[in-house]
Amino acid sequence: MAKQGKKFRAAVATIDASRVYPLADAVQAVKAAAFAKFDESVDVAVNLGVDPRHADQVVRGTCALPHGTGKTLRVLVIAQGDRAKEAEAAGADFVGTEYLAKIKEGWLDIDVIVATPDMMGQLGALGRVLGPRGLMPNPKAGTVTLDVAKAVKEIKAGKIEFRVDKTGNVHAPVGKVSFTVEQLSENVQAFLDTIIRAKPQAAKGTYLKSATVSSTMGPGVVLDTAGFR
Repeated sequence: MAKQGKKFRAAVATIDASRVYPLADAVQAVKAAAFAKFDESVDVAVNLGVDPRHADQVVRGTCALPHGTGKTLRVLVIAQGDRAKEAEAAGADFVGTEYLAKIKEGWLDIDVIVATPDMMGQLGALGRVLGPRGLMPNPKAGTVTLDVAKAVKEIKAGKIEFRVDKTGNVHAPVGKVSFTVEQLSENVQAFLDTIIRAKPQAAKGTYLKSATVSSTMGPGVVLDTAGFR
């Protein structure tokens, strides 16, 4: 741990804590500060001027990242008949209603669940298991749909889901350290543009308060958000 602490302190020393970085500079700084032996994920944390306790100020939705997240997501589709066949053809990792029983038994080797509307009654019974893990399909996220093939393809291509937490923060993966500065910058831009479009009418004052970019193990770099508001 001491060795890691030393590396982290060295990484922190490369970041100017008093500065807000333009997007490309922020991404470059995150890449330069990454020190892990694995290909770290790059994440964005955004603080919003909303009160999520009020339903009309909840910010949630999806964003198609131009260059994906760099992670291959495991997708389960709960569907029957033709819809199940379409899901298999689209590249879903797991398909079928038999997985409902497997989930009840504790199986959760998946990242996203897509379901047809007629299956939601049975999935609702698994809410205590799926809800806390963010796995419950939702129409607003495009994961409750009759067009399961489209949903699977979008998820596999890099579509991410986001939701503001109770403290007004939104976190999202936007790629890997191995991505180019341009790829990461375009992904961050796409995500922040989506967040801005999702601004609730009830939100007052400054909406996009701050945004920080970081790698899995590295320090955060504060982004200059002036151009995004």
